[in-house]
Amino acid sequence: MQQRKLEIEVFEHESLRVGDKGIKQHHIDALWRLNEHHENSYFEPIARGVKFKQYVGIIQVNGLSIEIHPKADKYDSDTVWKEVLLDMLKACGRIKSSTNGPATLKKRNLNLLEVYFEYFLNEVSGLIHRGLIKQYRKETKNTKALKGKLEFAGHIQRNSIHKERFYTTHQVYDTDHTIHQILSKALSIVEQFSKGTYIYDYCKRTVLDFPEVKQINVNASHFKSLKKDRKTAPYEYALELARLIILNYSPDISSGKEKMLSLLFDMNQLWEEYVLIQLKKHTRLHHPELMVTGQESKKLWGYNSIRPDIVIKNTKTNKTVVIDTKWKNIGNGPPSIQDLRQMYGYARYWNAERVMLLYPGEDKTTHFKPYLGEYDEVQHYCKLGVINIIKDGKLDLEIGSRVLSLMT
Repeated sequence: MQQRKLEIEVFEHESLRVGDKGIKQHHIDALWRLNEHHENSYFEPIARGVKFKQYVGIIQVNGLSIEIHPKADKYDSDTVWKEVLLDMLKACGRIKSSTNGPATLKKRNLNLLEVYFEYFLNEVSGLIHRGLIKQYRKETKNTKALKGKLEFAGHIQRNSIHKERFYTTHQVYDTDHTIHQILSKALSIVEQFSKGTYIYDYCKRTVLDFPEVKQINVNASHFKSLKKDRKTAPYEYALELARLIILNYSPDISSGKEKMLSLLFDMNQLWEEYVLIQLKKHTRLHHPELMVTGQESKKLWGYNSIRPDIVIKNTKTNKTVVIDTKWKNIGNGPPSIQDLRQMYGYARYWNAERVMLLYPGEDKTTHFKPYLGEYDEVQHYCKLGVINIIKDGKLDLEIGSRVLSLMT
């Protein structure tokens, strides 16, 4: 069994060069190709290396696994931040509680990719145990009995000697359909990228129990074509995980020989989503008069619009506040002039007396300061908020109340 040759861990915005942690030039070449394939989003190419951006998660390429962890400040333990990403993904619904299989993830030191793999295998194993669904499909082949539509041209070409055969197109009711073909493709990818781990053995057992189906090249259009109904409802999470695995699989990028699998998340988006979810949860339970919305848009000029991350409206007082989340270590420095101008635009367009830039980090209290030289009837105030998302060594799942308190 092939063992994984090299596993390394880095943090967002770190640099990785040839010679660091066993990295070779062919590893860097593969990472450059992966980055080009994804429009140079994941990291910045540097001399003999890469500098990671705000994307976190895992990249796996032949013989190399790079796990990229988030870290918003320099004070907390590195090991704490390794758990934060997984907990944030769970809180935001990017990882759901598996409906099948035991909850064994915390018993082993699995990386993020293996976590998704295990959830996927749990789902497929559960479907097999309950019984896989059958669907109708069309099949064209030789049969010994005439059924369906006789394909005359094909029949004459194939059966000029064997008069007892019929070349027909007919309906078949079995397990060889698009849903299972997608799951089979995802299983084959899991098998490729889990060699040398517990997941590999689990995958092989699952493959043995899975029916043989036609092998297809799956793309996004296959997922869009799937029809949801009562029979396919139990497949929903398995297909969601299969989509994540398949569409992040990059075989033979730019004629390279490496097969890559990248599972990366933009921390700017994840931070915004996490704060929004926690605010909605808190206000729903404790402040029903507050209406929290995300990505509310207003026209600015022509086809251009402005869209703050979070808008909170008080339905009783008709007052509005705006929050824009920024996943960066602001330290002791001021916000950028571009961010301050952006927040002023939000304040004007939403008639919000108070707006806030929200950063992760060590708790820091600042005061609302007015924008100077205004001539509006409403005076607009802006504040820089910094909040620690870690509590007692874990992700704070009750951060909504603390964020709301910063707006007072």
